[in-house]
Amino acid sequence: MEFIAFGMIIPLSPYLARDFGADDLEVGLLMSVYSLAQLIFAPLWGYLSDHLGRKPIILTCLLGSALFYLWFSFANTLEVLFLTRVLAGVFGAVMSVSMACIADVTGEKERSRNMGLVGAAIGLGFIIGPFLGGIFGLLGQQLGNSPPFGSSFSALGAGFVCLVNL
Repeated sequence: MEFIAFGMIIPLSPYLARDFGADDLEVGLLMSVYSLAQLIFAPLWGYLSDHLGRKPIILTCLLGSALFYLWFSFANTLEVLFLTRVLAGVFGAVMSVSMACIADVTGEKERSRNMGLVGAAIGLGFIIGPFLGGIFGLLGQQLGNSPPFGSSFSALGAGFVCLVNL
């Protein structure tokens, strides 16, 4: 579900950034900082899940992602957009924990198949997410053009996707 939520804000984030005066470089950075935060924090979440358990870390990450997607939808400056993308990336770095959880609960015979299903679910999230983001963006524009409506309405939906899966 994290990947559906992530995908939902992809189509509209550049427009939101432009609304706050972002240039091309800033738009590119806004789209990259999430993944950079994931890269940095994935090992930490993996370490914590080894010591505290998979479920508490997965739940913490889903809750954190939801909160920062919701905050993103109410952003009123470019700096807040960046801050929420970085923090969503910190909590979105749960993929390694999810894979470890699959390895923990499946036998050797099913492990590859189940990890493949996780990969397919990620791909499906990147198919469904941008489509839903576009729908939410259009709906948001119909409701008004200031946060949380307009382009940021898709981030509000992304936050709710994460919350529903807690």
